[in-house]
Amino acid sequence: MTTTGTQARLERIGTDGNYVIVPMDHGITMGAVQGLKDIESTIDGVTRGGADAVLTQKGIAPRVHENKNGQGYIVHLNGSTTIGPDERDKRMTGTVEEAIRAGADAVSFHINVGSDHEPDQITQLAEVTEAADRFGIPVLAMAYARGPGVDSEDAEALGHAVRLAEELGADLVKTGYSGDAESFQHVVESTRLPVVIAGGSKGTDRETIEMVRGVMDAGGSGVSMGRSIFQHENPEAIATAVSGVVHDDLSVDEALREAGLALEA
Repeated sequence: MTTTGTQARLERIGTDGNYVIVPMDHGITMGAVQGLKDIESTIDGVTRGGADAVLTQKGIAPRVHENKNGQGYIVHLNGSTTIGPDERDKRMTGTVEEAIRAGADAVSFHINVGSDHEPDQITQLAEVTEAADRFGIPVLAMAYARGPGVDSEDAEALGHAVRLAEELGADLVKTGYSGDAESFQHVVESTRLPVVIAGGSKGTDRETIEMVRGVMDAGGSGVSMGRSIFQHENPEAIATAVSGVVHDDLSVDEALREAGLALEA
C-alpha cells in the first residue's frame, strides 16, 4: 500500500515518476572495482550528471551523504559475492530500520525468480515490504529471471518477475532488458509498478543509451544502472546522457551530443 510517506520518498529518488538510479553495492559482490575505490568522487559525479539516487549497502552510508548533492539514497538489503559458492544465493545484509538509521529514502532487495533460492527470497521480500510499509519506506525490488533453464532476457520470464514484485508489495521494480522496445512492452504491461532496467556489464556508450531509449519507448520508467555508469571513464557524462533520455526524452544522438560523448562510440 502506498502511503503519503511512501509517495513523498519515491519523489526523492525520482523525478516526475521516472528514475535514474545508480547502484553501487557491487563492492560486496565484486570488491573495490573501478569506480568504487574512490566512491565519494563517483557519487559526486553521477549526481551532478543527473542521477536521481544512488544505492549502496548500509556500511557505505557515511561515504554517501556529503557527496550526493541532495539527491536520493537507497540502502540495499541483501547480497552475495562472485567468489562464493553461489552468487544467486543472496543473503540478508540489513533491515528496514537499519536503512532508516543510515539516512535512506528507500530500500532495495534482490530476488532471482526461477533460481533454487527463489522460495527463501520470496519470503524475505514479503517480510521487507511489510516492514517498509510500517514506516512509509518505498521498496525497489530487483526482480531478475535467473535460474536453471530460465532465459534471463525472455520477455515472458521478465514479465513474471516484475509481476511477482508487485504481488509481494514492492513500489518500484528493476529487471533485465529483453533486447528491444517491442518485446519489453510486455514486461511493462505485466505490472502497474514503474519498471526500470538494469544495465548489466558495461557496453559502448551508444549501446547503453540505445538500451535506455528502448525502455522508455516501451513505456518504462527509467534505469537502475550500475557498472555501465560507475565504471565509465567519465561517470558524470554518461549519467548526463542517460538522464537526458529518461527525463528530457532526448534521442540517442541528442543525448550523446549533449553529454559530450562521441556519437560513433
